[in-house]
Amino acid sequence: MAIEPAMMLWVLAALLVFAGICGLILPMMPGAPLLFLGLVVAAWADNFAYVGTGGLITLGILALLTYAVDIIAGAFGAKKFGASKQAIIGAGVGTLLGLFFMPVGILLGPFLGAVTGELIAQKNLQEAGASGFGATIGLLLGAVAKLVLAFMMLLLFAYLRWG
Repeated sequence: MAIEPAMMLWVLAALLVFAGICGLILPMMPGAPLLFLGLVVAAWADNFAYVGTGGLITLGILALLTYAVDIIAGAFGAKKFGASKQAIIGAGVGTLLGLFFMPVGILLGPFLGAVTGELIAQKNLQEAGASGFGATIGLLLGAVAKLVLAFMMLLLFAYLRWG
């Protein structure tokens, strides 16, 4: 009994989507690209009959938004904890730099960036720590926002495919 190629593609798509969702929560895997790739493979399984170019572009934009959420969330969290402008910029830069040092970098980047920004602004270590904590809280809120984007992607795909 041979397995049909389309069925193999659906299994691969499901594995990639699952890995992508895990990667949005666990910073050791590139969540958004894996999720997007899984949805592309699922569209391919149907020869792009239901999810075509427009749908894939929209899904790609939603996937890219997860990176913007990462950068903005840390800065937002720092600001809510009374961070200076330098700390907010530091949290954003720290998040961006942290992307290159996965998985630890994405966890420590916003914190260290905000703390560094506060120290540059000549704040004391307690204020710098509070800003770093805020940046970390922002990162956690960003993870929730990324999951919302992921489920939007899944719902859009399901609508285009079965709706």
